[in-house]
Amino acid sequence: MGTSIPREDRTGAGLLLMCLAVGFFTCIDTSAKWLILFGLPTLQVVFARYFGHFILALAFYVPREGRAALVSNAPVKQLLRSLFLLGSTVMNFMALKHLPITITTTIFFAGPIVTSILAIPILGEKVGLRRLIAVCVGFSGVLVVIQPWGTAFHPAMFFSLAGLMCASLYFIMTRLLSGVEANATQQIWSSGIAMTALLPFALQNWVWPDTTQAWIIFCLIGFFGATGHTIATIAHRWADASLLAPVVYIQVFLASLAGILVFNTWPTLWTLAGGAIIIASGLYIWQRERSLKR
Repeated sequence: MGTSIPREDRTGAGLLLMCLAVGFFTCIDTSAKWLILFGLPTLQVVFARYFGHFILALAFYVPREGRAALVSNAPVKQLLRSLFLLGSTVMNFMALKHLPITITTTIFFAGPIVTSILAIPILGEKVGLRRLIAVCVGFSGVLVVIQPWGTAFHPAMFFSLAGLMCASLYFIMTRLLSGVEANATQQIWSSGIAMTALLPFALQNWVWPDTTQAWIIFCLIGFFGATGHTIATIAHRWADASLLAPVVYIQVFLASLAGILVFNTWPTLWTLAGGAIIIASGLYIWQRERSLKR
């Protein structure tokens, strides 16, 4: 069986690692949107993301840990975790086909609400009333961005909503398996299961990249996925899932920057206003946790 590493109480380091992981998550979304707009089928892009992740995980962990890296201590939970991650990626990439990266990213910011609530019955974490109010305020910022009452609403936003539900459950399962499952096993299983599930669908309409730039991005998306999720797994071993969840709020800046530099898409006033509300709630949660730790 894989050698698990026990949980540690290193909240500060866990928060910093999660910030770094969010940076890599932004690189995944940016690469995916670029490849889809370039003309590659969505499921092929998802497959490339997990294939690269799987190859890198095997190359990094197997020489160090041997066959133990392939054996799960909790195969059913690991399977669920892997499927939640796959569902999150597929739904998010489908949304990116139709929506700006700033919109899909900000919709995902509702994830902390789901994560914080699910962490109570599933993980047994204690989430105070003030934190729950803060994440709900953050969700109001998401509504400002989505504008379900206005003409800017697009049906593809439902893909993002489904994706954030899967992502929240993925992070819950990651925390549930920390201290039980080795990081090596989590990375190999999550990428391997997704890659295997997607292979038949990806091959049906396969399109080879025909430029050097497309090939580079096609290969890098797997690296971004492997690195980001490895770092996120370590972060969830060092800090509570409900505390790490609001860290994704910093992605509003990263996604806006990527939209401007890569796609020449500037965030709207509604996106900036909603992002400000979300960030304010996240900062309150962070400060509240610091006070409680003291």
